[in-house]
Amino acid sequence: MRLGSGVFAACCVVIEVLGVAVFLRGFFPVSLRPVSQVQPQPPAPEPAAGTSSNWTQLPPAIFRKVIIMLVDALRDDFVFGSKGVQFMPYTTYLMEKGFAYNFIAEAKPPTVTMPRIKALMTGSIPGFIDVVMNFNSPVLLEDNLIGQAKAAGKRVIFYGDDTWIKLFPKHFVEYDGTTSFFVPDFKEVDDNVTRHLDTVLKREDWDILILHYLGLDHIGHLTGPHSSLIGPKLKEMDYILKKIHISLLSKEKEASLPHLLVLCGDHGMSEAGGHGASSVEEVSTPLLLISSAFHRKMGNLQPPKHVQQTDLAATLAVGLGLPIPKNSVGSILYSVVEKRTMREQLRYLHLNSVQLSRLLQENVPMYEKDPGFQQFKVSEKLHGNWIKLYLEGNNSEVLLNLGKKVLKQYLDALKTLSMSLSKQVAQYDMYSMMVGAIIVLEITILLLLSTPKALCQNAAFEIPLSSSSFSLLFYLMVLILSAVHVIICTSAERTCFLCSISWLMAVGVMMLISALLCVIVALLTRTFENVRPSAQVRCNPAVSSSGWSELDLLILFGTLGHVLSLGASSFIEEEHQTWYFLINTLCLALGHEMFRSHFLGKDLDHNLAVEQDIQKDAKNVLQYKNDYVDFPETSKIYKTSSSMDLLPKVYEKWLQLASPWFILICCRLLRTLNQTGVQWAHRLDFGHWLTSSDHKIELSVLTCLSLVMIFVLVQRRCSSVSKVAMALGLLGVFCYRAAIGNVLLPWQRDHKALSKGIIEARFVYVFVLGILFTGTKDLLKSQVISADISIKSLGLWDIYNGLVLLAALLLRPHNLPVLVFSLLIQTVMTKFIWKPLKHDAAQVTIMHYWFGQAFFYFQGNSNNIATLDISAGFVGLESFIEVPALFLTVFATYIGPILWAVHLLSFLSSENNSSAISHASFCYALICSIPVSVYIILVTSLRYHLFIWSVFSPKLLYEGVHLFITATICVFFILMDQTNFIKP
Repeated sequence: MRLGSGVFAACCVVIEVLGVAVFLRGFFPVSLRPVSQVQPQPPAPEPAAGTSSNWTQLPPAIFRKVIIMLVDALRDDFVFGSKGVQFMPYTTYLMEKGFAYNFIAEAKPPTVTMPRIKALMTGSIPGFIDVVMNFNSPVLLEDNLIGQAKAAGKRVIFYGDDTWIKLFPKHFVEYDGTTSFFVPDFKEVDDNVTRHLDTVLKREDWDILILHYLGLDHIGHLTGPHSSLIGPKLKEMDYILKKIHISLLSKEKEASLPHLLVLCGDHGMSEAGGHGASSVEEVSTPLLLISSAFHRKMGNLQPPKHVQQTDLAATLAVGLGLPIPKNSVGSILYSVVEKRTMREQLRYLHLNSVQLSRLLQENVPMYEKDPGFQQFKVSEKLHGNWIKLYLEGNNSEVLLNLGKKVLKQYLDALKTLSMSLSKQVAQYDMYSMMVGAIIVLEITILLLLSTPKALCQNAAFEIPLSSSSFSLLFYLMVLILSAVHVIICTSAERTCFLCSISWLMAVGVMMLISALLCVIVALLTRTFENVRPSAQVRCNPAVSSSGWSELDLLILFGTLGHVLSLGASSFIEEEHQTWYFLINTLCLALGHEMFRSHFLGKDLDHNLAVEQDIQKDAKNVLQYKNDYVDFPETSKIYKTSSSMDLLPKVYEKWLQLASPWFILICCRLLRTLNQTGVQWAHRLDFGHWLTSSDHKIELSVLTCLSLVMIFVLVQRRCSSVSKVAMALGLLGVFCYRAAIGNVLLPWQRDHKALSKGIIEARFVYVFVLGILFTGTKDLLKSQVISADISIKSLGLWDIYNGLVLLAALLLRPHNLPVLVFSLLIQTVMTKFIWKPLKHDAAQVTIMHYWFGQAFFYFQGNSNNIATLDISAGFVGLESFIEVPALFLTVFATYIGPILWAVHLLSFLSSENNSSAISHASFCYALICSIPVSVYIILVTSLRYHLFIWSVFSPKLLYEGVHLFITATICVFFILMDQTNFIKP
């Protein structure tokens, strides 16, 4: 079967996306042996050496009512730092007076809401894939505190983030959910929670009240942790906490037991305002346990102790008289029970130790050798001796000292058990990982082997699918792989993803792997047979005869250097530095090539073309239409030309020479706009200066100038209708930003937001869709009715303009200069570099790819999930709608790569080269597949690395999404190229 290289590349990338999806399913583990609450176990009896204890049931509750006030994205320094003293005076007062135990609870990555709620209520460490599931929270089947409370007959009321309602359906006797994804709202989302307080605090028909406030998190996403909006929001939270605490104190006069108020955060907030990664600001959350039972002496305020976020589930379970969730890896916060009797303290710690030891036995084969388990057995034996002495009525100093010793032994055992389980709570699905990795590697090898033929002039090659040897090897491989699949699925102790799918799908995967392997073997065989010079494939003479140019070597070694850098965690964290270095080096190489072509005469074809143009101009000036102008007399005739004819050529020459240096300056200016990565992300940049409330006028002026420049740069090839639509759309962008308070209108005096900007954003969407429709109409016309290149080029340019307008709407105002510089660099390189130097399609494609990657980081992105701007997914939406929000978020994140890819298609379509788009599609697929395949091997070998979840895993998710975008781009490329379809 004969395929065009573009179709072949698109098919390969689509299959590679499937392989990456299978790999991701196996790589991101799920909790081991999740136990639901349908099989309750009786509590472990109190150990007693040679005697029988009468304590065989769970201890009674310590608190009558518990209120959990969870403030989303509450950082520890918002409570314990200077902001807490200034904006949360009542909370600070409670800590100073000794009415609260204060802790810094460490949240494990990923620091996003849904997995953090799971950790708080189950005590387990959720899998990293929960960062994806955070957008569509499934029902939580794992044993949890809410389920235990319901089973015990306790009444739970919830107000706040509707993620809780999705995780715990039918668990609350009363609830009112607010959407957690409509980021622009940070007032009503909290008012809808607070409006229930006055009523519910007066009632007695509940045992647990959970309040989840989202406003602080939304402010962080919009303006960052140092915004002027943070202080008022903290004051509001402090006032609410004061109201709740005073109400609980008034009720305690009538209650037999004290009440407990918990103030906590699910995760912190990075310096950029996001969350999801593992920086100190994101994982450090305050945890305050407030109760009259904790009253200490004044002036005894201790610095907050560091604990694990998973410790809260076990602590609340003990406080409410409930069983500790079976999958909890946390330990009881000893401060809560330290004022109980010694026997009660030992009973609480024993129950916690038994629960952790059982979890260890279920998940670790050699659990007897675990230090924590050995410590637990020693503690339990000592505990039994203490109980024996206690039941015998021994009240001597020996009993007290032994009790303290047992207490310390239990605490050490709990700490060790918790640490051991934190490392063992998840397991990789190695079978799925290996299958996915094999598919990805086969595709990459196939693309590499096909490169010489795919980049030939005809951009097509034969795929051997009909030979007898192919058929024999194919059937043999299918049988072998099927046998391996049966053996793994029947002998595996744990469920594998590929074993859970239907046999038809599993056989399809085996057939795909076998077919790819057979094609690789056939291509290798044909390559070795064609090593003779006479049998080599005849490619474009202009390409094959010239050998490797300096630019080709730079592209080769730059790509290899980037791929090799992915093996180091520091290079992944600072990957933007790699791309900045590569594009700067590329500009220097282009400057050298431009200088050589103009002054050193190395480019003979270019010099000859210039000489012919000069001779032609000289003929026109002298009006010697039929005379031959000899080359030695060219300079003499050139001098006779008028200065008006010479000025444009000289002017263009110097513009060409200056263009690489101009691009270097632009890139240097862009680097000052957004600090990204990890090492220097804390440093203030120009973007922080612009987004501060003191410089809103400067930001407004910059936004206005940027929108004008965008119109100037894109309107040159637009029709009159598209120009009007573009102008009105950009005006709508400014109005939208003014409506939500990012920028100021000329007549606006205050800095407050005018509205939510819904109407203004939808006004812009109308023009985006109109421009895209116009471009699509022209493309269909060029494909079906007419083969005119100009119509096709105009349609692609309209598609490009529509995406530019959408990008202008979604980008934050301080990032609009990134879009301006992107358009400016594309214009300069098109006119003064690519066309004069006559680069081939492969070189132009890779340059587009490099610049697209660099602009991904210029707009402030990184390989850290915390830099993901989810607010872009809700522009123009009144509520969370999954598909549009996901599309807008992905597009806003990958604006750089997408716009540069579409510009590449528009540029190549205007060139008179039938195979250019096919070459571009193939190169795009190849240069994206190589790092993905290498990175999959690296993360597989480094899966037990210290930074696997904080550094390598987020990068893997970004690579997976980027590969999906690349597949979409390659499919779009082949749809625009009629020469790419199957050939007979």
